[in-house]
Amino acid sequence: MTAGFIFMFKDANFSINCGGPARRSAEGILYEAENSTSLGPASYYMVSTEKWAVSNVGIFSERSDPVYTRNTLAQIRSTSTPELFQTSRMSPASLRYYGLGLQNGDYNVSLLFAETIFSDRSTRTWESFGRRVFDIYIQGTRQLKDFDISKEAGGVETAVQKNFNATVTQNYLEIHLFWAGKGTCCIPVQGDYGPLISALSVASSNKPK
Repeated sequence: MTAGFIFMFKDANFSINCGGPARRSAEGILYEAENSTSLGPASYYMVSTEKWAVSNVGIFSERSDPVYTRNTLAQIRSTSTPELFQTSRMSPASLRYYGLGLQNGDYNVSLLFAETIFSDRSTRTWESFGRRVFDIYIQGTRQLKDFDISKEAGGVETAVQKNFNATVTQNYLEIHLFWAGKGTCCIPVQGDYGPLISALSVASSNKPK
């Protein structure tokens, strides 16, 4: 009889601080660091534990110094953990996060956002006219169309969390943020557009057996 190997899919959750260092939320959730500087125009990064990965596609063609992460010192409102929102990952076109080696079943997906590039619309300054609009897909199905962070949050530098249900059937989960060419493209400077996300958390909603 030939010996074989059985691969156990044992992971049931993961959390990521997109574009930043590891952080622990006020609720005690550890958000792993995702601050790789090698994630460029068409690249893929997998964490050393192989629990999750991130990919980016797209070029900020209007910028001579394209950046794919953003930082702010602003005190983000409407959250008990503002540090989670002071860094973010952005993309000019397509940003995907993958949960790998997951147990099959039902999951709760939480995506955390804060608009930290544009100014408050009440100021009526040039920077306040920026509009970031993108679509959100979970497992290949569009969940939100024309999602506008600051509109959903009620202003800039304000946290907003969007929650979704997802089903894993092949031991992986895909979160896809996609820019469909809507919104502004050059406010406050050329190349300020596309998906932007601060953090995400995925946890199994299956009842323990």
